[in-house]
Amino acid sequence: MSLPRRTFIKNTTIGVAGLSLSGLVSQSIFAAPTTYTFLHSLPETEGIASSAILQFINAAEKSNLGLHSLMVLRNGKIVAQGWWDPYKPELRHMMFSLSKSFTSTAIGFAVSEGLLTVEDKITSFFPNELPATISPYLQQMQVKHLLTMTTGHDRDTSRTMRGNNQPWTKTFLSLPIQHEPGTFFLYNSGATYMQSAIITKLTGKTVLNYLTPRLFKPLEIKGADWEVSPQGINTGAYGLRIKTEDIAKLGLLYLQNGIWKGKRVLNADWVDKATTYKVPNALLQGTDKSPDWHQGYGYNFWRCQHNFFRGDGAMGQYCLVSRDLNTVIAITAETANMQSILDAVWDNLLPGIKPSALPADPVNQSALKKKLASLTLLPQQTGLGKNTQAAISGKIFKLVNNVININEASFTFNKNSCTFILKEGAYEHKVICGTENWIKGETIIPNSPPNLVLGNNKATLRTKVAAAGVWADDKTYVITLQYFETPHSDTITCVFDNNTVNIKFVNSMSVKSPGFRESRPALQGIAV
Repeated sequence: MSLPRRTFIKNTTIGVAGLSLSGLVSQSIFAAPTTYTFLHSLPETEGIASSAILQFINAAEKSNLGLHSLMVLRNGKIVAQGWWDPYKPELRHMMFSLSKSFTSTAIGFAVSEGLLTVEDKITSFFPNELPATISPYLQQMQVKHLLTMTTGHDRDTSRTMRGNNQPWTKTFLSLPIQHEPGTFFLYNSGATYMQSAIITKLTGKTVLNYLTPRLFKPLEIKGADWEVSPQGINTGAYGLRIKTEDIAKLGLLYLQNGIWKGKRVLNADWVDKATTYKVPNALLQGTDKSPDWHQGYGYNFWRCQHNFFRGDGAMGQYCLVSRDLNTVIAITAETANMQSILDAVWDNLLPGIKPSALPADPVNQSALKKKLASLTLLPQQTGLGKNTQAAISGKIFKLVNNVININEASFTFNKNSCTFILKEGAYEHKVICGTENWIKGETIIPNSPPNLVLGNNKATLRTKVAAAGVWADDKTYVITLQYFETPHSDTITCVFDNNTVNIKFVNSMSVKSPGFRESRPALQGIAV
C-alpha cells in the first residue's frame, strides 16, 4: 500500500549523546576515528592554540549559530573535529551551494582533458534547445560566465527552471538576459546546473559519475549521491550528499594545488584560476555587515577576508581554506546569519593560528577534548510537567478537522521516552522521543508540507531523523525532530490545558531561511 503524503517515521535505534573527537598519533590525548584518511596531530604541535578552538566553539554556541560539525586541519593534519549529536562523522550531510565547488571542479577536469575551454559559447553545447531567436547576450555567453555568476541575468534562473515542464537547459536558454555577460554578478544556481548539463552533454555521464574516478576515488570520498533534475542531470548547484570529512578533503586538495598524497589529481592552473579573484560580487544579503560577500568571486569559489577562499552553502556550510596559514576549516550548520559564523572564526579561531609550533598546553587540550566529546543538540531536561505527564499519558485526543487530515493525537510516557502518535485516518504517524538521549528513526518527507528538500530526487526524501522531548513548563511539551542528514529540524509544541491540547509545528527553515513559511496548521483537540 502506498504511504500517506504526511511524514512517516519508523523507529530504529537509540542515539548516544556525545561525540568522539579528533585523534592523533600514539602520543595523542585524542582517539583517532578509524574511518579517516587524514593524519592527526595536537593543535599546539601544528601551531594552533587549543584555547582558540575552544573559544570559537563556545562563542558559536553562546550566539546560537547552530553548528552541526567542525573539522580543523593544519599542515594537512586534523587538529580538532566534533559533531553535535545526533550528527555523526560517518553520516552524509545534504549540501546546498557548497555543491557548486564540486561542479566547477568537474569543469576543471574537463578543461584539462581538452573537452572544452572556459571561452566556449554556451549555445554550442545545446543546438537543439536554443530559442527561435538567439539574443546577442545569449550568443556571447561563455562557460566562464557560468562559473563566475556573470551570465547577465537579473534574477536566479533556477526557480523558473524547476517550475517548468520543459528541460531545465531549454528553460535557461529561453530566459531573457538583461546585462552583457561578464559585466553583472548575480548568484544564479541555474548557471551551475548548466555546468552540470555541459559535463553530461560532453561525456554522457552525470557529474557524480564523471567525478567518481577523477576526484572521489583518489580522495576516498565514499557513498556520495547527488540530486537529479527530471532529465537525470545532477542539479549541480545543490543536492550533493557527502560527509564533513569530504568537505575537508576538497579543501585540502585545493590547498595543496591539486596534489593528493603526493600525486597530481587536479590541474594546478585550474586550482589557481578557480580560487582567485575573477569578478566583483554582491548578494542581497551582502551589506556592510556581511563583508565576506564583497571580497570577489572565482569559479564557484568565494574570496574571503584574511586572504582565505571558500566554498559555501546556505545555512552555514563552509569549506574555508588559507594558503598563507596552510589551514582548512570545514563546518556544517543551520543559521540565518552566515556572516556570524565567519566572524566567529575570524574573531576567535584565527588569532590562535601561529606561524610555528606552540608550547604544549595540557590544560586547554584537556578542556577542548572534553568539549568536543560532549557536543550535542539534545534539549536540556527541566524536571517540569510531571503532573501533566501523568494525567495525559495514554489518553486519546480527538482533533478538530484540519487541512492535513490528522484526526487523533496521543502521548504515552515511560521512564526514558514518550511515544507520540498522530493518526491520519487509519494510518499512524509514530515518533518515539528520547528523554535523556535522541531516539533515531527514518522519515519520508513529502514535498509539501514541509518542503525540506529541494528538487525531486527520491533518494533525498527518505531522511534519517532523531527525536527528543522536554517539558518547557508544567503544561508545555516540546518535541524536536532533527533531520540529521540535512541541516533542518521540526519543533512540535504541545500545550495541555483542561483536558485539551494545542499542537503547533515550526520547521527550522521558517525561522532561519528568508521566504520560507510554515504551512502546517495548529491542531486542537480534546481528550476522550
